[in-house]
Amino acid sequence: MESTITEVLEKAVALNASDVLLVPGLPVAYKINGNIKRFEAEKLQPSEIFRLIKGMYDVLPSRDIDGVASGRDGDDDFSFALPGLARFRVNVFKQRGSLAAVIRVVDFLLPDRNALGIPDNVMAMAEFTRGMVLVTGPAGSGKSTTLACLIDAINSSRNAHIITIEDPIEYLHHHKMGVVTQREIQTDTESYASALRSVLRQAPDVILLGEMRDSEAIKAAVTAAETGHLVISTLHTTGAVNTVDRIIDSFPAEQQQQIRIQISMVLQGIVSQQLVAAVDGLPVPAFEVVVCNNAVRNMIREANGHQMESLIYSSSAEGMITMDTSLLNLARQGKIAADTAVQAAMDKEKMRKRLNSDGGAI
Repeated sequence: MESTITEVLEKAVALNASDVLLVPGLPVAYKINGNIKRFEAEKLQPSEIFRLIKGMYDVLPSRDIDGVASGRDGDDDFSFALPGLARFRVNVFKQRGSLAAVIRVVDFLLPDRNALGIPDNVMAMAEFTRGMVLVTGPAGSGKSTTLACLIDAINSSRNAHIITIEDPIEYLHHHKMGVVTQREIQTDTESYASALRSVLRQAPDVILLGEMRDSEAIKAAVTAAETGHLVISTLHTTGAVNTVDRIIDSFPAEQQQQIRIQISMVLQGIVSQQLVAAVDGLPVPAFEVVVCNNAVRNMIREANGHQMESLIYSSSAEGMITMDTSLLNLARQGKIAADTAVQAAMDKEKMRKRLNSDGGAI
């Protein structure tokens, strides 16, 4: 294979691919609408993979391929742009002794929340001025896109200093009504922890933390939220109850009650999302939305998370919705197939019964 990395990425953009997979022993693979497709027959050899990956490092003089190639660094995350084409978020890693890479294609333009189906009750999270908002879901569920939409909404409507701490930077935000400062791990700061230690000295109003990876980052984020800032961050969890449990369980047992109390006081809302296949084959998002009213705060504080789903179900007037109700609505609107809703549901049997009661046997 003689293609350059630029040619590979140009093809990805032309195909409207979300990701490019460079794996030894396979042709270049493109993920399009959730499906992996290969358009060439020629399999990539490890030397060709190295050449393509090296082409990306060549545009980033501050980064070095040797650490990941030797296995010393495990893997490497970075982003870069090709003018006139797109931005790309890259993860380079070793597998079976050879380099491989997954490249996410990111449009220069910020995402259109209406075109993507992000509803008003999710966008309402941008109206908070203090506390903590969490956007959760599995990898590839669209969390970064939702975060970008929330930050753009704040930037467009509020005279505020927004600081983002990302690994790596994905969407670029221009200054609008607000001022946006974007910091990238390894390029602009050593780690999430070091960035969080200094962020309160940078006069922020809103802090976007790309991911709360450990108890140290969670503790710093909670402290920032307690001091009157709005902190928006992500976790790889599904559902509000699992999200709270993940936060609490990241701390030693003797600290868990204290962090439970702190979280109950600062948490403003949780958005949990997943992408499911629509009837036209394109991915469509489903959302669980929890607004932290007094009842939710009490459940968090008293460790009564098992009661939260029924509360969410009965609080639609406050903008809350369960994941299964969101899926049910998509099925009733004809956007997704009934069996897709069942497969993605948290309670599959209950979803099946609710759909059967609509008159469509599954």
